[in-house]
Amino acid sequence: MQFNTYGGTGAFLAADLVNATDHAPAALSAVLFKNEMKNHRVDAEQAERLVAWTARLRPVFGETAPERQIETVNALLNDAATCVQVSMHDGRAPHLHYVSDTSDPVERVRAATAGGLAVAICGAGGHRLGRCARTGCATVYVDTSRGGRRRFCSVACANRVNVAAHRARGR
Repeated sequence: MQFNTYGGTGAFLAADLVNATDHAPAALSAVLFKNEMKNHRVDAEQAERLVAWTARLRPVFGETAPERQIETVNALLNDAATCVQVSMHDGRAPHLHYVSDTSDPVERVRAATAGGLAVAICGAGGHRLGRCARTGCATVYVDTSRGGRRRFCSVACANRVNVAAHRARGR
């Protein structure tokens, strides 16, 4: 499944924020920069707001009840998106922005992640927003595989589970 910029960027940004373990302003700024956010520099107060928002994003990933997932995303949209506009900037193809022009990077992140998760759910199904199936791993991901049956965040986690299962069968 290929996500284009109108949905994928926000969904991938949401996953990267949920997976971030370093919540220092510089580390969060790096996550925003990696995900092509226009205003990516955050200060300490903005970093705290991003961490609070990230806690609200986390339950969307791995939720198996579509109704709960949609309810969560609708609450995020209600609190984040102010308007939807088609935008072209910095040489990028036309894409959607979910917030009116603001310089506050946290408000832009809130809108982009809520909108991106909504587009991912509507365009590909909520099951594409997953949580690693390995016990003890809390990593989330956006499943872009062709069949949409991804269960692990990485090959390393999949191998750990498969090796453990193989050893258990051998006993």
